[in-house]
Amino acid sequence: MAQAVFSELPDGGWGWMVVLAGFLNNSLLVGVTRSLGVFFTHFTEYFQESSSRVSWITSIAMATQQFASPVGSVFGTHYGARPVVMVGGVLASLGMLTASFGKSLLHMYLSMGLLTGFGWALVFTPTMAMISRYFKRRRALATGLAFTGVGIGSFVFSPLFQLLIDEYGWRGALQILSAMMLNLCVCAALLRPITLREDLLVASRGHPDDRKKGTECWGKVTSAFDLTLILHRGFMVYTFALTLMTTGYFVPYVHLVAHGKNLGLSEYEAAFLLSVTAISDTVARLFSGWVADLKLIRTIHMLFLWSVLTGLSLFLIPVGQTYSSLMGLGLFYGFCAGALATLFFSTLPDIVGIGRILNATGLFLMLLSIGGLLGPPLSGFLEDLTGSYTVSFMTAGGFILAGSLVLLFLPSFFVCSTTFSERQTASTEGNGRGEEHPAPENDKS
Repeated sequence: MAQAVFSELPDGGWGWMVVLAGFLNNSLLVGVTRSLGVFFTHFTEYFQESSSRVSWITSIAMATQQFASPVGSVFGTHYGARPVVMVGGVLASLGMLTASFGKSLLHMYLSMGLLTGFGWALVFTPTMAMISRYFKRRRALATGLAFTGVGIGSFVFSPLFQLLIDEYGWRGALQILSAMMLNLCVCAALLRPITLREDLLVASRGHPDDRKKGTECWGKVTSAFDLTLILHRGFMVYTFALTLMTTGYFVPYVHLVAHGKNLGLSEYEAAFLLSVTAISDTVARLFSGWVADLKLIRTIHMLFLWSVLTGLSLFLIPVGQTYSSLMGLGLFYGFCAGALATLFFSTLPDIVGIGRILNATGLFLMLLSIGGLLGPPLSGFLEDLTGSYTVSFMTAGGFILAGSLVLLFLPSFFVCSTTFSERQTASTEGNGRGEEHPAPENDKS
């Protein structure tokens, strides 16, 4: 039976089940990534390596997930999100299982880093793009609900991983984590495909270069990955800004536990720092999505505000020297970072249009991999150099503030009208290409 074509995004219905899939996927993907800091000191002691070298395990996993995201986009476009996410879940599970037998850091880089990271790439991109395809008016709220899985996952997994390590050792804990990853395959079953009017418009129009080149290899690559997005000014400025932000964004989740132990906290107290950070992160994601959908100010302006606050919160973390002060600063950082993360993906369709969101999400994450790859090892290197994480956290905050300044170069950033933002989104969705249009004179006040 032919699949129904939606002229408008449903903004609900089965879309809420897709949000549930996104919630569970984010719990098992980003939530786990944030909680891997619990393994950090155990890896350092077992492999007898420096902080910077051990940090590459998490960095390679995050960078591979982001760098391989265009592959997830292409496979999702051709085969559908459901089978691609299922394959990704199996690969992520195999990566964790193989890592549990690791005898060297190279083994961990290849298994926990490359294999698990590639599996995550096949999971994350199709899932988040599917949420954007089901929602428009309530897109920020739906994205925020899906991303609350990150905070709840971080809250649960940090103490859980510490308990598993105490009971079964880090190898046994990774084997249990491998089994947990198979639940990604269950989440994939919820990703029911949807056909939009914009899909038919883009497919019928095609790209002019593709028609000229016919079967030439470059024409196929350009068509599959939609590399014309590189010429889209708004997309590239936005991506560069968020690449700077991600260089500092993940540093606390990798090194906050180790920082707490350096200050004399017990293992469970240090692990609980991530848990309380995750609580405020979860609340902030819902709050940020709800406020964004009220359209009181433009989404890009909200993202700028939260990025500045997140950068400042990282500057404050080294000030905390006691358990209670670190708890308070962790709550503040978690709230700012959670509110910021919700807007990363809900803002992207406003820039490129919903017709190109799948490929745009993949390419966006691939370029973000640079920041995810360099941030934690740089933080570890600075700790090796100085003997504390003070400079590491301040450098991370500097990267986030630099990214917020780059946002000022986005086209029409200084236009305050929310009605202009809505017209611009409608225009990009209508032409399927994401070209930018100047604001009318009465919107430039």
